[in-house]
Amino acid sequence: MQLINQLLQASASLYKLLGDIPSGENRDDYVDTINNMLDKRGTIINDLRQEGFQFDEQNRIHRTLLELDKGIKQRLAAVMDAVKQDMANLQKTKKSEQQYFNPYSNVRVMDGMYYDKKN
Repeated sequence: MQLINQLLQASASLYKLLGDIPSGENRDDYVDTINNMLDKRGTIINDLRQEGFQFDEQNRIHRTLLELDKGIKQRLAAVMDAVKQDMANLQKTKKSEQQYFNPYSNVRVMDGMYYDKKN
């Protein structure tokens, strides 16, 4: 029962943390904190599995854990989408910057001679 309570607390704190997504410089620390909390939660889940934990739909705590897990998955997906969008924007900015500094880098020029047929 103690492991279930630890899992419930870890899941609730992770769910709360995933509620607001910071931007800018705080994003790295935010992602590190998420990873640490997921690792801690994973360790508790593995300990529960080793004890032979069985899910019971009649138990209120088990249903709460299931709902928290669904919410965590949704919020993690939102965080991943935000990070992917930031990475895409960064790549686009880099490409635009390169294009600005060297606008003719993608222009292919065929060097050759031209013949004038006017005699």
